[in-house]
Amino acid sequence: MARRALTTTAAAFATAAALLLTACGGGDDSSSDDIKGADRSSSPSASASASSAAPDVKRPVIKLPSNFQVTFENWTSSDPVEQAVLNDGKEQLRAGYAAIIEQDPDSKARAFYDTEAGFSQSREWIKGYTDKNLTVFGKLPVFDPKVSIAKNKTAASLSYCTDESKGYTKNRKTDEVKGNPAGTDPEVFYLISMAKNTQGVWQTVSARSERGGCS
Repeated sequence: MARRALTTTAAAFATAAALLLTACGGGDDSSSDDIKGADRSSSPSASASASSAAPDVKRPVIKLPSNFQVTFENWTSSDPVEQAVLNDGKEQLRAGYAAIIEQDPDSKARAFYDTEAGFSQSREWIKGYTDKNLTVFGKLPVFDPKVSIAKNKTAASLSYCTDESKGYTKNRKTDEVKGNPAGTDPEVFYLISMAKNTQGVWQTVSARSERGGCS
């Protein structure tokens, strides 16, 4: 149920969704493909995080249902620029899963947190679920975030890990539930490339993933 995005092509994203996530997000092998996102609350509350770098920007309201809990562990930094990257990276991930649950590949919330190229990838990843009538539920811890800021302060990379062991997909028509195949490493490593737009929002440019890359 991770968002697989190891390659930066739309085809890779589609492959990832088909692969494993089979549960929440995207892939199950060490090659790349998808994407992700969410909050620590288990209730369908609106996102409360706002990037400290762009406090006046009106951000989309992102809600996740109580049966899908995405928790962000140690998702804080004493550096305000790093915190802004963490905030927007979190919301991008949350927006992606909200789009899957709402069956909305053209999600404006997801587009808000993606560059044009990034959203093209996101859309294919989301469609990998919606075209198959799949939704997601369960729990997805997101942990071990690391941020690297470029010297010009307008580009950054964000890496983190997810644990898909308690994340599942469900077919809306047949109610068939699937998780990661037996023997599959539930932890997925993600590396996200980000750029700050003119509004001060850190948008995702591309994403890469590697199953088992967290060890």
